[in-house]
Amino acid sequence: MTTATPSLTELTGASLRIGCLGFGGPAGQIALMHRIFVEEKKWLGEAEYLHALTYCMLLPGPEAQQLATYAGWRLHGVRGGVIAGGLFVLPGALIVFALTWLYATLGTSPLVAALFYGIKAAVIGFILEALWKVGKRALNSTGDVAIALLAFLGLFLFALPFPLVIAAAAAIGLARSFAIAAQSGAEPRLAAPQAGRAFATALGWTAVWAAPVLAALTLLGPDHVLTRVGVLFSKLALVTFGGAYTVLAYLQQQAVEAEGWLTAPQMIDGLGLAETTPGPLVLVNQFVGFMAGWQADGGGLALAALAALMASWCTFAPSFVWIFAGAPFSETLRQNRFAAGILTAITAAVFGIIAKIALVFGFAVLFRETFETVLLTGTALTLPDFMTLDPLALAIAAGAAIALIRFKANILLVIAACALAGLARLGLTAGA
Repeated sequence: MTTATPSLTELTGASLRIGCLGFGGPAGQIALMHRIFVEEKKWLGEAEYLHALTYCMLLPGPEAQQLATYAGWRLHGVRGGVIAGGLFVLPGALIVFALTWLYATLGTSPLVAALFYGIKAAVIGFILEALWKVGKRALNSTGDVAIALLAFLGLFLFALPFPLVIAAAAAIGLARSFAIAAQSGAEPRLAAPQAGRAFATALGWTAVWAAPVLAALTLLGPDHVLTRVGVLFSKLALVTFGGAYTVLAYLQQQAVEAEGWLTAPQMIDGLGLAETTPGPLVLVNQFVGFMAGWQADGGGLALAALAALMASWCTFAPSFVWIFAGAPFSETLRQNRFAAGILTAITAAVFGIIAKIALVFGFAVLFRETFETVLLTGTALTLPDFMTLDPLALAIAAGAAIALIRFKANILLVIAACALAGLARLGLTAGA
């Protein structure tokens, strides 16, 4: 049973608390919001909360931040949604910004390099844990396994554009739903909520989302790093279904390979920073934006800060579009078999996407040298020199994966232990 609607001040305080305590990735953050909004405050009922969560899982982008926005909107309309969604991100964003600045200025020191040696190996463990969790809920049929395999091969062997992989999975899911409906004799009807007010709301918030990108395009031109950061992360916001780790496949393709803003090991460092701070894991996007501005021609702290802000804005502002325009009609969408079929297929593809991430990042972290080969399809493929395997990095990654998957260890303790292992390696190297 729910209690009276909280005041705006009470909602602000609870939202700030969630933003400061939201460690542990989306699963931990969703559990934290459930404990505060449903169990402790009783502002939302169990059914309302699950309804909101289901809707947010259908959306591209960070589902935990969208859930916070939905909860705030449900309690206090648009003002509540902006407050809850914004405060969910703000504490972690400030911490990641400060740590990224330190990383950019001190990252080459032996001490910092040793810490990140261990953290980068730990990140492989985090990705394997995500692969395990997604696999348990995504691979429920032979068709799901086939979709996952096709997604992996499409990205790894053929370097297909990430949006194309997601679109293909969605099309397969929709086709499967229509086939099931035809066999059962059910009339295939898609959800058709009233469009007028939703369209106006979506248009208004899309304008808010796009304003900084259009300003950069107008004032600085299409080739400026701020414009390119805004465009990339706006695209990312439209296609990243399935959680934070799916972001990394597209981000690695674009920020590392296409734009050259940072290296694959640096992006793993950014993921390590995001793992150790409160807030959504996709704050790694802010790290990437900062490094893009920092390393650009004429870059420095001011440009890096603007690029980090642009990346964060274009990552999180779209949530306000999806929630404020779509939440009033989410019950219809939630019950629609075709939306569910699309989500099922995309979730299966996510397994293949994360497997590709694990392989690429594993090559970068676990092997000292790699080489490039060209396939018959013309795709350039980076492979490791297996003779340069780093046994200690492999041991740290395996230990992190076992601790997380088998023993459900606290993520901060795992990161701390892996960082200490990196420091121990530095001490042994120095004493040798």
